[in-house]
Amino acid sequence: MEQHKARTHFFIWLWTALVVILLYLPIACGALASLSKGRYFAFPVRAFTTEWWERTLDSIEIGMLVRNSLAVAALVTVISVLLAFGGALAFARYDWRGRRLFQKLVILPIFFPQPVLGLALLLWFSALGVQTSWMTAVLAHLVWIVPVVTLIIAIQVYSFDPALEEAAFDLGASRWQVLREVTLPILWPGIWSGALFAFLLSWGNFPLSLYTAGADSTVPKWLYSKMVAGYSPMVPALGTMSTLGAATALLLGGVILWLYRRRAAA
Repeated sequence: MEQHKARTHFFIWLWTALVVILLYLPIACGALASLSKGRYFAFPVRAFTTEWWERTLDSIEIGMLVRNSLAVAALVTVISVLLAFGGALAFARYDWRGRRLFQKLVILPIFFPQPVLGLALLLWFSALGVQTSWMTAVLAHLVWIVPVVTLIIAIQVYSFDPALEEAAFDLGASRWQVLREVTLPILWPGIWSGALFAFLLSWGNFPLSLYTAGADSTVPKWLYSKMVAGYSPMVPALGTMSTLGAATALLLGGVILWLYRRRAAA
């Protein structure tokens, strides 16, 4: 029995290691390519340099790309959390006529392939005579990301006991006090997780930005254009920086969430 358990444990760790290697090997290759002195990646790397990282950090064009992507991701995060908070309450908290239809309509955009959704939004903007820019990209991202954030917050709402709000009302609390002191603290882990998802999904979104950002470029659009024509090692350098930034954001978000839960438990 112990031998069987040890063998199972070994195969679980082996499978986990294989999955991690398959997931992170391309990222490691990109990092090596960004540190290679040659213009094109070859393994083993013969000479290392930080020249491409320095050029990337000093590039005015890439600075504008990063600012555009940050502006889009920040706006999408704030708006999607506000919309998804109310949507999640309607989705999971209250029982009302038309709730089932609402639930189906909310999750419907998730099932559309993003290139198809981006093309449809581009045709819609063209029909309305709207000039595409980073602002239309924000709207496009919201169409796809708000349902995702709604589902994330709704998971937290499903575990929420309505009796806590009723008890607060019985003690004389106003609706605003109940929202601020009871509802928001309980739903905060779901809200924070949804905000992290919204930011990272918007930051790395390529299909919707390609169709709806117009002349305004973002980091994923620039990476794609340079891979198609005009490649330079600044591409893997910026890609590695973007990946490290996303990983750092996830790590910080997880630490903040852990500290919040520890404080709430105390």
